[in-house]
Amino acid sequence: MAKKVAKKSKAKKPAKARSRSASKRSSAKVVKLKAAKKNGKTVKSTLPPPSRKPFGQAGKALDGVRILDFTHVQSGPTCTQLLAWFGADVIKVERPGVGDITRGQLVDMKGADSLYFTMLNHNKRSITIDSKHPEGKRVLNELIKKCDVLVENFAPGALDRMGLTWEHIHKLNPRMIVASVKGFGPGPYEDCKVYENVAQCAGGSASTTGFRDGPPLVTGAQIGDSGTGLHLALGIVSALYQRTRTGRGQKVLCAMQDGVLNLARVKLRDQQRLKHGPLTEYSQYGEGIPFGDSVPRAGNDSGGGQPGRILKCKGAPEDPNAYIYFITQAPVWGPICDLIGEPSWKTDPEYASPRARLPKLNQIFARIEQWTMTKTKFEVMNLCNAVDIPVGPILSMKEIAEEKSLRDTGTVVEVDHPVRGKYLTVGNPIKMSDSISEVKRSPLLGEHTDEILTKVLGFDKKEAAKIKTSGALSAPAKEDKAA
Repeated sequence: MAKKVAKKSKAKKPAKARSRSASKRSSAKVVKLKAAKKNGKTVKSTLPPPSRKPFGQAGKALDGVRILDFTHVQSGPTCTQLLAWFGADVIKVERPGVGDITRGQLVDMKGADSLYFTMLNHNKRSITIDSKHPEGKRVLNELIKKCDVLVENFAPGALDRMGLTWEHIHKLNPRMIVASVKGFGPGPYEDCKVYENVAQCAGGSASTTGFRDGPPLVTGAQIGDSGTGLHLALGIVSALYQRTRTGRGQKVLCAMQDGVLNLARVKLRDQQRLKHGPLTEYSQYGEGIPFGDSVPRAGNDSGGGQPGRILKCKGAPEDPNAYIYFITQAPVWGPICDLIGEPSWKTDPEYASPRARLPKLNQIFARIEQWTMTKTKFEVMNLCNAVDIPVGPILSMKEIAEEKSLRDTGTVVEVDHPVRGKYLTVGNPIKMSDSISEVKRSPLLGEHTDEILTKVLGFDKKEAAKIKTSGALSAPAKEDKAA
């Protein structure tokens, strides 16, 4: 009895300490609740307890992941740059003396890497390696052992010709994920080289872009290159997650044709709808023009089933970007009529229903354009958004570059480069509350060779110097021309 009394008389813990203890007990309970059964036995979860650090201060999403980057030009570098923004250590392997071919493409400043290269290779480290040199092969093999993912977008078969077959890589590192961008997947065209516009054409985008009476068009958005790079990044992250269960790596393939088709899926949807009748949301239906056996080009019609057009605003056509995209969405037909000064259209049976309006879309949009031409695109946007009418101004790249809100969110970032000076680039388009991205400049050619040899691969200074003097990491000396 005395013992029980003694226990009751113990001093209470401070509120902060009690709270901490309670939090620990709570975390422990969460782990127990997440216990699972395996082969009839209960297995405790290995998930760590929630971080106690403030949001944004618990490290980046891909901290601890190391990427061996064999990519060049755009599709592959888009992928690896995104992974680098999320905290992965991306080691870019480049040819000695040359580097990624885009370093010298579309050069705008003598002596500086082009913006093409610079805007696709932020947050990476660069090492130069001659993959044909015995010591160069040795360095590559050591990098394979130390990395989690190898990413490449060489021409078909190039990696195998370098001796870096799947079997060789997996023998060195069974946990290695090998991720590739190719033009086409397995099939009759798998050995063909593919570039941006080729992918747009082969993936169905070009055939459905443009106006009905004009030729197919490619889009200015790099949906073939950058779009496929984004798809590949998702594949890599998924493979990394699966590896936590299986303990082994795998191959990840993204074909550019497949990536474009994924982005053009609504047109494949429409191709199947054609079998059951005309596509009523396309302008040509209202104009009485018959459909063929494949999805037509539809100009600026909305792909979501709501009639939409690009209309002139004040300043057009002298100002090539004084336009706005305007959608006549059915739920806001009333406010549209009120704004443009046609209140009778709300009840007139010739205009009141979406079906009745279909044959008159040209006339309706011409009337709306009379109204938009009296205002700037931003005035139209403000007036329409106030009553939930969906519109979007045609923003020029100059306007985007100068838009303060995009700077504030890190969508457009100013970066300082030791040779180029300050320049603008795109930032991480994916925002995460607990993984804060920062954009660091792209590397100079071979800038990180020494630190990768010593700090990543563990070579001592003597061994690193031996490898360097062997010529494995530098361009062959040019022979002097005869006088």
